Amino acid sequence: MDFLAFRNHLYPQGCFNINQVLLWEKDFNRNNLTRWCRKGLLTKLRNEHYAFPEYRQMPGFSRYVANRIYMPSYISLHSALSFYGMIPEEVVQLTSVTTLKTAKFDNDFGTFHYQNVKKPLYFGYDIKMMPDGRGILMATPEKALLDLLYLNPYYTTAQDMEELRLDEDFMSTDFNVGRLAEYVAKVGSRTLEKRVSCLKKVYSI
Repeated sequence: MDFLAFRNHLYPQGCFNINQVLLWEKDFNRNNLTRWCRKGLLTKLRNEHYAFPEYRQMPGFSRYVANRIYMPSYISLHSALSFYGMIPEEVVQLTSVTTLKTAKFDNDFGTFHYQNVKKPLYFGYDIKMMPDGRGILMATPEKALLDLLYLNPYYTTAQDMEELRLDEDFMSTDFNVGRLAEYVAKVGSRTLEKRVSCLKKVYSI
């Protein structure tokens, strides 16, 4: 197949998997993908998932990649907290929550880490729109923080909570304490309730 025809059809997708290719062209030769990757015309994201390298220049596109290469998943924990400006650190690795097994992928678009939760805990995310109109599944600020405390049991003391260095202005004006309480009740964990109570005392919310 001619690469130009392939590119014209799939470039708007940004990133894609082999099933999308075969739906379009059922007799497609998979060896083309290996050859085009070798030439730098495509970037391999993980097994059977690819992207056009030009998208590396698009701000925030790695978040879209995070959503697409391991589904279902939504961006959470430190990655979401950084997105909202709740923590001072710039997060390099993109961390997501999934109902699939824990996984990690490294490619030219970044490092993508996925942490498993049970299906009843897979909630609390919104669609955030990119400048080009693509939607990204992102934890709400409250769920990102709750996921962090739930999946990292070493956050237990007041000092641990202080070391998160959450932005106090955000916590006092933009953070929805009522929503957090609803989420905690939905999870139904006494241990998590204690961690959240500690965090609320530290940040006076």
